[in-house]
Amino acid sequence: MARYNAWQNDSIRTTVAAMPDEELRRDRGAFFGSILGTLNHLLWADRRILARLQGASLPGGSPEGSADLTPNGAEWSTARFRADGRIRLWADSLTALDLTGTVTWGPGGTYPRALIVTHLFNHQTHHRGQVHAMLTAAGHATTATDLPLMPEK
Repeated sequence: MARYNAWQNDSIRTTVAAMPDEELRRDRGAFFGSILGTLNHLLWADRRILARLQGASLPGGSPEGSADLTPNGAEWSTARFRADGRIRLWADSLTALDLTGTVTWGPGGTYPRALIVTHLFNHQTHHRGQVHAMLTAAGHATTATDLPLMPEK
């Protein structure tokens, strides 16, 4: 799933690089407003979920403010590339034992670690689907998203 995530985000980064920032920031009626707002939320959430899984300090911010994490497509693209690298390195090092136990999720309690790992990738897929819909509605071509079509990386 980490490879799939990076593959899909590479595709989005290519599309975003060709778009003017004002088009990326245009409110399109999505939960996080714009294409960039949705991508920023996803980047923010990935950082927080990964920090929880690694037992690291949580990055600041809130879901409500996450849409403003990066100011433009170029900065988002750089930050996304780095985050995907961290996720892949982490995922590549996992063993079955690493998926046992629980993860503390703020005041909401603790959850099985394997569930939170699944949530990391499910959350990405959910919001990337929103981004693909916004890109398609804005007239931008997107690439395949089906797992069987993923090139080996």
